[in-house]
Amino acid sequence: MSNMTIAAGRRSRWGLFIAPVLLLILAIAWSGFWFYAASQAEAAADAWRAQEAKSGRIYDCAKRSIAGFPFRFEVQCSGASVALVSQNASKTPFTAKLDNILVLAQVYDPKHVIAEFSAPATLTDGVTQNTFVVNWSNGRSSVVGLPAIPERASIVFDDPSIVRLDGSVQVPLARAKQIELHGRIADGSPADHPVIETVLQIAQGSIQGVHPLLAEPFEADTRAKITGLSDLTPKPWPQRFREIQAAGGHIEIVQSRIQQGEMIAVAAGTLGLSANGRLDGELQMTVAGLERVIPALGIEKMLEEGVPQATLDRVAPGVKSKDLNNLFGALDRAVPGLGKVIKQNANAGVAAGINSIGTESTLEGKKARSFPLKFVDGAVLLGPVQVGQIPPLY
Repeated sequence: MSNMTIAAGRRSRWGLFIAPVLLLILAIAWSGFWFYAASQAEAAADAWRAQEAKSGRIYDCAKRSIAGFPFRFEVQCSGASVALVSQNASKTPFTAKLDNILVLAQVYDPKHVIAEFSAPATLTDGVTQNTFVVNWSNGRSSVVGLPAIPERASIVFDDPSIVRLDGSVQVPLARAKQIELHGRIADGSPADHPVIETVLQIAQGSIQGVHPLLAEPFEADTRAKITGLSDLTPKPWPQRFREIQAAGGHIEIVQSRIQQGEMIAVAAGTLGLSANGRLDGELQMTVAGLERVIPALGIEKMLEEGVPQATLDRVAPGVKSKDLNNLFGALDRAVPGLGKVIKQNANAGVAAGINSIGTESTLEGKKARSFPLKFVDGAVLLGPVQVGQIPPLY
């Protein structure tokens, strides 16, 4: 065998080892990169927690671990908790605890983070000492843009429900088939004055214990824009609302639609904040099927049983319940049965009042009424009548 043949054989054998050696080197390099990136992810998480703590939001994990090698990061947070503390740190007005949070990110796209939440969550109001339990079948969120300012985010819960614990008894408060909340920075929005676009969707939602009308399932879809923000860094909500008010910011309800049975309501308008931190603005509403809702309000029954003072304070400030009941008694004495007739026709009177305020319209092919719903320093006005009062936001 010639020398040339021997040399060629050696080169061919070396060629067999080149590919495995290169793969080994790449595997070692990739492993080093993954573990380095994992340590950086943990450091970024700690920095984010510290930043949030300055804003009064304390996040903690009883146990935290990171896995997912080789192509993604999986951060497990067991015994997760969130505490909102007041600025003077003398009170903890709100705490939330849940069993587990799983945060996922792909190595090739670390700015896109997906989280999955394990139910249930226990919420405690540190002021009233009320405890609530929130349950769901599937909870997840998605955030794009981390660790810098998020570009867009969304959170979705399937079959969510809320109950209040009254000793060992669970009092149902609200439930839905699905709730979705989406938000993103509007295209072309400047970094120092970002505009946020949001979408809130509720499928088969219901609220218990307030009014039978709200216990009936409803569908909701609201799209809004928020202006007046100076940045998107974490801040306490009262401080954020003050900045929005000082900058002349507002919430523009681009489109809102609520449907409950045959009743459909749409609204659009702009809401701002007064110097007192209360809502100011006006929504233009169009409602179809309103005549089916008014009887469900139970105004006749309320008048028969006596109007609670708290209700009168919202609807007709300054009017006393005893004075109203005395009036019906006086009418019955003057003209027997007159007070009862007025009570039994209360719903018709309310319908006539709304008809006098609004104008005829058509909504999705149905006969409807359009009217303004005004907010004046927190007072909610339907025409000249105050129908509610919203507490200040700061």
